[in-house]
Amino acid sequence: MSKDPTKTNDEHVSTSQALDDEQRVKVLSPGQLVAKRFFRNRLAMVGLVILIVMFLFSFVGGMVSPYGESQVFRKQETTWKDYAGASYNDAYIFRTKEGMELPAAAQQKFILAVNKELDSFEAAGKTYGLEKMGDDFWVVSTEEPIATVLTLKGKSAYTESGSIPLTDEIKEGYEKAVAAGENRFEADGTEYSISKAGRQNQISVGGEIAVATKKIFNAASEDTAFSFEFEKEALLALENGESSFVCENEEFEIVIVDGEDAAEISQNGEIFGTVSTLMVSPQTKGNFLSLDFKEAVEKAILKKESTFTALNENGEEEIYQLQTKNTQYVIRNQQMTTVNRTFEAPSGKHILGTDGNGMDMLTRLMYGGRISLMIGFVVVIIECILGILVGGVSGYFGGWVDTILMRVVDVVICIPAMPLYIIIGSVMDYYKIDPRIRIYALCIILGLLGWPGIARMVRGQILSLREQEFMIATEATGIRVSRRIFRHLIPNVIPQLIVIATMGLGDVILMEATLSFLGIGVKFPYASWGNIVNAVNDIYVLTNYWFVWIPAGFLILITVLGFNFVGDGLRDAFDPKMKR
Repeated sequence: MSKDPTKTNDEHVSTSQALDDEQRVKVLSPGQLVAKRFFRNRLAMVGLVILIVMFLFSFVGGMVSPYGESQVFRKQETTWKDYAGASYNDAYIFRTKEGMELPAAAQQKFILAVNKELDSFEAAGKTYGLEKMGDDFWVVSTEEPIATVLTLKGKSAYTESGSIPLTDEIKEGYEKAVAAGENRFEADGTEYSISKAGRQNQISVGGEIAVATKKIFNAASEDTAFSFEFEKEALLALENGESSFVCENEEFEIVIVDGEDAAEISQNGEIFGTVSTLMVSPQTKGNFLSLDFKEAVEKAILKKESTFTALNENGEEEIYQLQTKNTQYVIRNQQMTTVNRTFEAPSGKHILGTDGNGMDMLTRLMYGGRISLMIGFVVVIIECILGILVGGVSGYFGGWVDTILMRVVDVVICIPAMPLYIIIGSVMDYYKIDPRIRIYALCIILGLLGWPGIARMVRGQILSLREQEFMIATEATGIRVSRRIFRHLIPNVIPQLIVIATMGLGDVILMEATLSFLGIGVKFPYASWGNIVNAVNDIYVLTNYWFVWIPAGFLILITVLGFNFVGDGLRDAFDPKMKR
């Protein structure tokens, strides 16, 4: 076979038709070669698809979701709620006379005087007299001294004090009261009291201003109000065992019920009120409790019942619960109330159910993905910027600059990250930092502690690149230092940076999830996958409501896997030793 004289022996003609033959390699740029190797990696393609789906789910899903990130869903339901409280009264209750007052300081001094069995006491420069009318029943009166009396050998010497003159009628009334052993007398239509003042007796003038008792008066109707005289006369009748008493020319009957601790006061056959040691008060102000209801509560307490039936404010029979808390009693009834739809199982309206705050889980996961992915990218960008600056300067200049910057890197590496996160989180909790500001602070803190690894990698690459011919050429042409570093050296490190950044994104997302799970990361009402998983701190939620935490954990898992797959694919694609 004859040879073509126009062809030389040095020429080579390839007949291969494969895509990876030597002719094809000659026409592909380095970037195209990297992309070709990357897209041939099946795991890298799986990771890329996962990341695309996660970005669409987080950023597009939140926009098309019919619900808001912090929208709370509520419902109407009947629940047992506190309706009233009851307790047996063991403290004195003061009922003052119309137009009079007994200051708080005087009420406190009254307790001390009763405990010491005194018949008078002073408070705020005023003297008050005490008269015991029965068990836990006292009458308090004001006292103004008018004279002191010293009696020796049957003869009394009077010394005036105060502004009221001492008359013969007062002296006569005093002598008769002392002889009869009484501590009160009346003269000229005015009542006077006698009290001890050392070795002398003191004559004082005053009047009743209050009664102190441990009994509780309950009115039959909301419009009924008991006067001072009514309560005093009723208490006197009870102490004396009388079946009736007269007040303001009207007669009232008393009937003892439930032993001696409760009594009914009636007029003309109709119940006017009750007296008892049991105090029953409504939970809501302005809500009037009827006598029938209070009597039903007292009977239930005496019989130690857990439920009882009584008429409500509408006159209808209703079942009530009676619960005991130490010495207090709580009465509960069923009321219509608005509650959050917490921990609802997945349904057509809420595909993944609702969380502990009554918010849609699927929507929270979408917005949580935005926060987690945003934190990942912002932190990696901060790490790359700091790492490139420190590593580039250190690797290019070397010498004492390299030594100082690498010691700074060593110091940052030695900082205990987790304790620092906990301390900073506690400080932000103490000062109640806004949740959105916490997100930015979290990004900055994670970025400031994560750059040393990138700085070391950049420094090592630049140390090997700065001695090559193209760098000698840049120096010879007089290009400034900053341009040599960031225009000629750093671009040669970009492939390794891309790999490290891609694989580091997964680590940052895991760190954010860990911090949010510990309660020192993203705070409510903003959602992140980490603080959504935080619900498993409650063992009851962990075991009964899988839809609250498993989806968030699954999204963290596949997102981190996606970044790792893409990172591995990029590392293999940039590796020059890979087969073409």
